[in-house]
Amino acid sequence: MAKILIIDDDRAFRLSTAALLRADGYEVDSVADGAAGGESLRASRYDLVILDLKMPGVDGLGVVEALRLWGERVPILMISGFGTVESAVRALHLGADDFLTKPVEPDILSARVADLLARRPLPDAPAANPGGMVGRSPAMRETIAAIRRVAAGDTTVLITGETGTGKELAARAVHDLSPRKNAPFIAVNCAALAEGVLESELFGHVKGAFTGAIRDRVGVFEAAHGGTIFLDEIGEMSMTLQQRLLRVLQEREVTKVGSSRAVKVDVRAVAATNRDLSEMVAQGKFREDLYYRLAVFPIALAPLRDRRADIPLLVEHALSVLRSRRPGSASDHLACSPLAMRLLRNYDWPGNIRQLFGVIERAAVEAEFGRIEAQHLPAELRPASSGGLELKEQRYRGSGAAEDERAAILSVLEATGGALAQSAELLGMGRTTLWRKIKQFGLTPTITDGADGERTKN
Repeated sequence: MAKILIIDDDRAFRLSTAALLRADGYEVDSVADGAAGGESLRASRYDLVILDLKMPGVDGLGVVEALRLWGERVPILMISGFGTVESAVRALHLGADDFLTKPVEPDILSARVADLLARRPLPDAPAANPGGMVGRSPAMRETIAAIRRVAAGDTTVLITGETGTGKELAARAVHDLSPRKNAPFIAVNCAALAEGVLESELFGHVKGAFTGAIRDRVGVFEAAHGGTIFLDEIGEMSMTLQQRLLRVLQEREVTKVGSSRAVKVDVRAVAATNRDLSEMVAQGKFREDLYYRLAVFPIALAPLRDRRADIPLLVEHALSVLRSRRPGSASDHLACSPLAMRLLRNYDWPGNIRQLFGVIERAAVEAEFGRIEAQHLPAELRPASSGGLELKEQRYRGSGAAEDERAAILSVLEATGGALAQSAELLGMGRTTLWRKIKQFGLTPTITDGADGERTKN
C-alpha cells in the first residue's frame, strides 16, 4: 500500500483529500505546515507528498528545495490556490513533479496521484533484479518471474524482442541465477561475423585447417565449458551452421574445424533474436528442428513503449552510470527535470532502451552535466504543433518578476510545441488565463489547442 503525506494549512482540504485518498486505498498522513512536514519526512518514508504552495513559516517551495537538497527523490504534487506561472515553473524547476491549482476536482486529483505513484523512482530497483535488468512494471515483473523459473535447470532458452530491449541482459540474468553463475558467460553476435569466421569462433579450429590458421584455436563452446553461451541474433545464422549447431546442442560435443575428434562440452545455450523464427521456418530460412531445440522455454521481452512506468527508473540508472564516469566533477548535479521526464515518458522509443540511453547521454552533454531540461532533448521528443511553433516577440518591458513569468511561458510553449492545453496544464492555470498572459506579454505564437491539432493564431 502506497503511503502519502499531505502538507497543507487548509484543514478542510487536508481532511477531504485524506478521505478521498484513503477511499482509493492509500495510507495517508497529514500535517498543517512545512516544518511539521519536514519532521514527518525525516521520521518516515513516503511514496508521495501533496504539498501546498502558500503556508505560514516554511512554504511549499522551501519544502521542495529542502527535500531535493537532502537527496530525497519522493514524488511531489504541488497544489495551490494562488497559482501563477512564476510559482508553478519555479516549483517544477526546484524538483516538484506536478502542479495543480485549487479547487481540484476529485477525479483529477485521484488520476494525478495514481500517475505519480506509477512512475515514482525506486532507487533499489536495479539491485533487486538479476543481470542488471532495471524495472518494476508488470511486464518486467513477468519477465523476471519467467527467468527465475527457468534459471535453475539446463533448459535451452529463446529470448525474443525488438532491437534494444535488453536481450543480452536477460540472458545474463538466466546465467546469474543458475548453478553455473561462477562459470563463464560468453556472448556471440551471429550477425556480426562472416560464416567462416563464425564457425571458427563457435567451434574452434586446428592448425592448418585453412589459410591463416597458424595455430590451434579453442572455440567459445569449449571456452564456456561449465557455463553459458549466449547466441545473439541467431536468426542470421546460415543453414549450414544451423545444422552444425543443432548437432552440438543434441550431442553436447563439438568438433573443431579441420579436425575429426569430438570434444565433450557442458554448456547451456541461450539464444536471442528480433526476428520471427516460426515465420522463417515456414519460409524455409530456418531449420525447424533447430527452432524447436532452441525454443524449449521462450521469453518475450516487451518494448519500452509497453512499460513506460520503467522509464524513470531507466533514466535514473543511465544518469547514475554517467555520474560514475565523471567522479568528483559537476556531474554530481546531473538530474532530469520533471518536464523533461514527462517528455521522455510520452515518447514511443522505437529503438527501446538502447535509444533511451543514447538520448540521455546526449542530453547530459547538452546540459553540461547539470540539470536536463526539455530543451536539451532531441526535437522528435517534443510534441509538435500542426505546423510548428511560430513565435514572434514584440517589444516588452516589465518588472523582473514579470520578465521571469514571460520567460517561463516562452519556455513551456517551446517545450510543448505550442500545445495550449498541455502548456496551461504544466503551468497550473486555465487556457483562458494563459492566452490572456500571452497577449499581455506581447507574444504572437501559432499554437494548437492540444486536442485536435487545430491551429489558432493571435
